[in-house]
Amino acid sequence: MAFLDRTKYVLAGVITAVAMSCAPASAAEKFNLSPDTSNRVRAEKDEAAVKAIAPGFKFVNPGKFTVAINPWDPPIATYATDAKTVVGADPDIAQLIADSLGLQLELVPVAWEDWPLGVSSGKYDAVISNVTVTEERKLKFDFSTYRKDVLGFYVKADSKITEIKEPKDVAGLKVITGAGTNQEKIILEWDRQNVAVGLKPIEVQYFDDRAAADLALQSGRADVEFNPNATQAYKAAINGTRKLVGTVSGGWPITAEIAVTTKKGAGLADAVTLALNDLIKNGKYGEVLKHWSLNAEAVDQSKTNPAGLPKSGS
Repeated sequence: MAFLDRTKYVLAGVITAVAMSCAPASAAEKFNLSPDTSNRVRAEKDEAAVKAIAPGFKFVNPGKFTVAINPWDPPIATYATDAKTVVGADPDIAQLIADSLGLQLELVPVAWEDWPLGVSSGKYDAVISNVTVTEERKLKFDFSTYRKDVLGFYVKADSKITEIKEPKDVAGLKVITGAGTNQEKIILEWDRQNVAVGLKPIEVQYFDDRAAADLALQSGRADVEFNPNATQAYKAAINGTRKLVGTVSGGWPITAEIAVTTKKGAGLADAVTLALNDLIKNGKYGEVLKHWSLNAEAVDQSKTNPAGLPKSGS
């Protein structure tokens, strides 16, 4: 999906985790960022999924499912209050898949830009870190989808803006987004369409850290933040200072999906897809998404290598 360089947001994730002690009790209970993972949703070994692993496939570490993950922001993945344990929805999904394959989970925190080489070189069995399926990535990787890629428009809680669903709704607004992201491409295209019909241009704003973006929104220097829905929904639930006024697919105008990413042709993707579909059927998958308030991003079925976002220029 999103940020080309998410490492700059890791510290923000740690700070958010530590700040949970100051959050309302209900929020703290809902988003438990404790390093104690004993209450993670667990699954039984899925013999059908194990049998679907291609003959000859070898896991990086015998008996373990070694997964690269970028702890960039809750509720997707962040550091717990001990600043070293990785918690969130993606770690929980990784745990369910490891259980299904009869393996011990080994999470390896990585910088966002490091996972492609790590997976393609065989350093990791998979990356589970909010990765969107794209046609370009499909040249080197296999995908097993597990969540919709949803982007959200969020405004200050007392903003007069009540709905954003099409380009004209953001005409003349100051919009925060991430540089080099799917959401930036979308907002720039909306701006192009607006200007073409004589509407006021959008003022796009970029920030290197979350705190600065939050301050801009709350102070009125920005009208809207347009970024991944999951992380913004988390903020809204924690502090109540922002509200959702609209969503679009991360692949607008087509649907985009998030997927477990494995080496192309390695022989693991079909097993992961089968495991995910069984987890969807038995309700374990739904438990994880409900826990992290990501129900709106649930998929009805995991697919191996579905159509992805088109290559640049296509």
